[in-house]
Amino acid sequence: MNIGFIGVGGMAQAIIGGLLNAKTFAPAEIVVHSHREESYLPYAQAHDLVAAKSNQAVAAASDLIVLAVTPNVAPAVLAEIKDELTADKTLISIVAGLSLADIAAITGAGLPTLRTLPNVNVEVGAGMTAVAANAVLTGDRLKAALRVFNTIGSTTTLAEDQFGVFSALAGSSPAYIDFFIDSLSRAGVKHGLTKAQATAIAAQATLGSAKMVLKSDKIPFELIDQVSSPGGSTVAGLLAMEEAGLMTAVVKGIDATIKRDAGETD
Repeated sequence: MNIGFIGVGGMAQAIIGGLLNAKTFAPAEIVVHSHREESYLPYAQAHDLVAAKSNQAVAAASDLIVLAVTPNVAPAVLAEIKDELTADKTLISIVAGLSLADIAAITGAGLPTLRTLPNVNVEVGAGMTAVAANAVLTGDRLKAALRVFNTIGSTTTLAEDQFGVFSALAGSSPAYIDFFIDSLSRAGVKHGLTKAQATAIAAQATLGSAKMVLKSDKIPFELIDQVSSPGGSTVAGLLAMEEAGLMTAVVKGIDATIKRDAGETD
């Protein structure tokens, strides 16, 4: 089975990198094309991928076709490859804001289509991807499309009107979590650690805590209580952070992200 990428920007490269690392597809099974040859050709050559000469060629050569272009050109690209989008192929869109209805209006309702919103952590096999399938993508075809993202992280099926919330919680949050890790590491530097040491400690602690939340049947606050001894240093730190408004700041950040994603302004 071949998978083709129309558009080879940062997110497409993160997905491809994750798929190669997971050995979900062999390099010869990945077909790529972008509107700028200087962008996609060296990348394809560096990873032994198949470089197609046109978007139509990608669609013709692929069983799974990943639409990974910017929203402003997506309708034109879909119209360009429409004749190649036969019912035996599956379209996977990672284009933000492009609904299943928008796609069907161009390609027709009979094309099996998966709308997705992955985050950048797919590159290291720890991604989180929101998915919504149209009515004709079912059974083994749906499993094959979901496998693309389940081998490089996890997926969650959402209604399309919830994609904006997901974008804030999973799409933008890696930047926020990185900011938190950097803040922890700077505190370590303040107290005598090197930045490299402090960053490694903070990142590993964050990774372990995330795994614990996913593994446990307890809510995060219960896990907090497990490491908060009465009168201890952890409680003192938590109270100081809350006094500075940590939880409120996080919620306000998510609110602002969702608002901007919806095109709202103050």
